[in-house]
Amino acid sequence: MLRHTRLAGESPDYLTAREELRLAEIDLMRHREKVAAQRRALPQGPPVDDYVFIEGPADLDAGDTPVREVTLSGLFTAPDRPLIVYHLMYGKLQTDPCSMCTLWIDGFNGIAHHIARNADFAIAAAADPPVLRQHARNRGWHRLRLLSCGDSTFKYDLGSEDKNGEQDSTISVFTRDGDGTVRHFYSAHPRMAGDIDQRGIDLLAPVWHLLDLTPQGRGDWYASLDY
Repeated sequence: MLRHTRLAGESPDYLTAREELRLAEIDLMRHREKVAAQRRALPQGPPVDDYVFIEGPADLDAGDTPVREVTLSGLFTAPDRPLIVYHLMYGKLQTDPCSMCTLWIDGFNGIAHHIARNADFAIAAAADPPVLRQHARNRGWHRLRLLSCGDSTFKYDLGSEDKNGEQDSTISVFTRDGDGTVRHFYSAHPRMAGDIDQRGIDLLAPVWHLLDLTPQGRGDWYASLDY
């Protein structure tokens, strides 16, 4: 038995149950590592179009112009670096920014400088640059690269938008070959099955894991933009 505390009042029942939980947590950790290895071992993904995005000034507080076009391949800053793109549910039929996506991106903004040590990272949305950038200013997203998908089919092709313009949150990873070809490596959505529609990208946000440590658990709590 491995004790996690030195508290004198822990009952034998508690200590037994805590030890069983510790062993279960070890099993879970090992299974997560097995799944991560399975993900890394995916066969080579298909080449994708060199989608064109619209981007405003790097300084979020410098206004919204001038804008420039940037290609998907242009988001890679060096050879052998993966590119991670989070698809924000904002724009077209999603007239208000998704509060859950906003929760995720709040966290990404805080760790963006750490991600940059190993990968390139960007946020892509259907919303026009001024609208997207104003939401980013409201949230203080000063460390993130913000892209508007403009007229491209990027979000539709990656499954984060349907033909009517309904938005979905998605995370996508791309690689670039030596000849410049960009390939899709991996994408994940909150919806994992017909009966699992909100858990597919939980690992990207610490909020759920902290709530899961409590007696009440996560329950049916849902993020909001107004607190």
